[in-house]
Amino acid sequence: MTAVSGVELEPPPPGLELEHRTLFTREALTFLAHLTTTFQDEVDRVLKLRTLRKAQLDQTGDLPGFSAATAHVRDDPDWRVSPVPGRLQCRHVDIGDLAPCDTDRFCQALKSPAQGIQVDFDDGNCPTYHNQVKGIYNVHQAVHNQFPNAPPISQAPILMLRPRAWNMVEHCMMVNGKEVPGPLHDFGLLMFHNGSLLFQNQSGPFFYLSKVESYLEARLWNQIFTWTEQKLGLPVGCIKATVLIENVLASFEMEEILFELKDHSAGLNCGIWDYSASFVNKFGHRPDFLLPDRSKYVNMEKRFLRSYMDLLVQTCHRRGALATGGMAALLLPPDKDSALYSTVLHTVTRLKLLEIKAGVDGFMVYDMDLIEPMQKLFQAHTMSDNQLNELRSDLRVTREDLLSMPAGGVTLFGLKHNIAVGVLFIEAWLTGRGHFFYKGQVEDSATAEISRSQVWQWIRHQVRLEDDGTTVTRALVQDLVQEMMGHLKETIRCKTVRDEQRLATAAAMFLEVVQRSDFPEFLTTYLNLDHTFLSSQGQHQSLELRGGGELQSKL
Repeated sequence: MTAVSGVELEPPPPGLELEHRTLFTREALTFLAHLTTTFQDEVDRVLKLRTLRKAQLDQTGDLPGFSAATAHVRDDPDWRVSPVPGRLQCRHVDIGDLAPCDTDRFCQALKSPAQGIQVDFDDGNCPTYHNQVKGIYNVHQAVHNQFPNAPPISQAPILMLRPRAWNMVEHCMMVNGKEVPGPLHDFGLLMFHNGSLLFQNQSGPFFYLSKVESYLEARLWNQIFTWTEQKLGLPVGCIKATVLIENVLASFEMEEILFELKDHSAGLNCGIWDYSASFVNKFGHRPDFLLPDRSKYVNMEKRFLRSYMDLLVQTCHRRGALATGGMAALLLPPDKDSALYSTVLHTVTRLKLLEIKAGVDGFMVYDMDLIEPMQKLFQAHTMSDNQLNELRSDLRVTREDLLSMPAGGVTLFGLKHNIAVGVLFIEAWLTGRGHFFYKGQVEDSATAEISRSQVWQWIRHQVRLEDDGTTVTRALVQDLVQEMMGHLKETIRCKTVRDEQRLATAAAMFLEVVQRSDFPEFLTTYLNLDHTFLSSQGQHQSLELRGGGELQSKL
């Protein structure tokens, strides 16, 4: 590999020399360097504006609302997003949280009947150097039809590529003395190696955009898309992106976000846990925004979440954009004749039917055995490939609807569950995994975010448990962590002293996060910058995630 001026790149992870050499050509590095140089300052500005906005809300005590400065965008009835290509017209069921470094699961997904695959470098992925190189290389192999027995990319489920969010950086590459923003690294490599071929096969390039907080961030992505299309000789507007509305601030700017991306929009997506955690992120120190036990009182039927989904559907369909729902995290047990199988399938069906009746055009599942039942659910309750004709014009969602916290308290069960998910997520990261299985469902950074957010908030406000009136304190959480270590060891099947030490480290890191006086904005940022995680990468660089066999073993 020939050196490129201003670029510093770490040597390949052990065992990935071919993959590294394939991806990091001189031409690719030159493209990444130009991309980073062009947009680094704007990325920094976006992150500073987030900090400023949070400081203003804290200082003034104000609440977000629909901005008068952009009312002209919302009030103009005439504009629409550009129509999406034919392969995006039907978005009924995507496979979610698929970390592409998991080669077996990725190949299984390519052969599945799903409409799409959320190729996830964000919530469901741990961004070790090994995982990023392996994952991006696997996408390259899929697009170039290099996987045996997999269908050609023009016939496989569409790849919805999800780069990391703005808060993440790539530690293994620097341009002009600064680490490259994670999303630019992922997006740049994915586009450089695959963009033209995806377009030629009418199969992309299509993206998910995570953790967008404002229309200014959407504007930046639009500028990146246009610049990239011009550099790669692609038609302007060929890149299409679905923006995940995962932050309460973004829920007040959905029309503006669509407007900024109108030539590149594939719609908006709503999901329950990152969005709920954003309330703690922005207002968690305010008693009025105490979020009750999520295991008992927080679901899509609650006013603040139902209003958010209703507004998202109404906004999208008003502007000709597709609206998609969240991911079903429940896992079907192996025995199809068991009562548990029927219960899980009934639960997923009931919750996803609520979304269909709200007007969504599609949603995600983790378990591939849920693909066909959910596709049949869509076919039974809708008349076409999408529900763009469901305009929901009778609906009026107010600021109060979006900011209305659900009633309810805190239970010992909910506190323990949040502790378990938070600790086990950190343990998974320390082994190079971005998701894990617990109590019959998949857990990722979204559920880890809401879990640690709630524990932090409950300590901060010294809430009392419904069970017996016990106050949630730092000491109580510390005691519960120690009490639960036996259960957590069984959950991850500790076999060695090193396993136990890693779990103890994860528990200590979790306690550090939930005890801090300031609220770390993103758990993944905290982990990605922590020396414990960084030093652990070298021990796990050769780790390959197990696919279907692992899923079954966790049930």
